[in-house]
Order: sequence, then structure tokens, then C-alpha cells
Amino acid sequence: METRFGKRPDLNALLLLIGVQELGQGVAEFTKEQKQDLMHIATCKLFSLSGHYELERVDEDGWPHYKLLRPVPFAFLKEQERMMKWHMLEYFSLDD
Repeated sequence: METRFGKRPDLNALLLLIGVQELGQGVAEFTKEQKQDLMHIATCKLFSLSGHYELERVDEDGWPHYKLLRPVPFAFLKEQERMMKWHMLEYFSLDD
């Protein structure tokens, strides 16, 4: 990522990238609220890899909606972040 974009992306930038990918509508200008929604989509997608969320539907505007199957069990934010990073590695390796 650093080589391609010229800087090392932070967790939020990667979540936004995954959200845009999952939305599947290409690169566009997004409002602040839409960016938050995209990051939520990414979080749900990542945690779906371990069975915590499931894609429920895609709305009429093409936005995916997930349902919670079971809560993410990690007590500390750092633990959730660590699991999210592992899922990011898994997510990006799915294309290989």
C-alpha cells in the first residue's frame, strides 16, 4: 500500500478503502457521513470473516447492510483492533 500510494495508510484509510471496494460503485466523492458508513461496512465485512456479521441485503442504492450474528467478544479496543488488522490481511489476500 505504501509503495502504491506514496504513504503508509492508517487503519481508518484502510477501512475506507475496503468500504469503497465493498460498495462496488468505484471511486467517488463521499460526504463525511457516507465515509463513516463506508467504514462501518468495512468493519462488518471484516468481522464477517470470523462469523460475527452476515450480509443481510443490499439496498436500492447499492449499499450493503449487515446483521450481527454474534457480538465481537473482545473486551478491549486494542484487541478488536488487532483482530481487525488480521482480518484485513485475510481480506486483501482473498484476491490472490
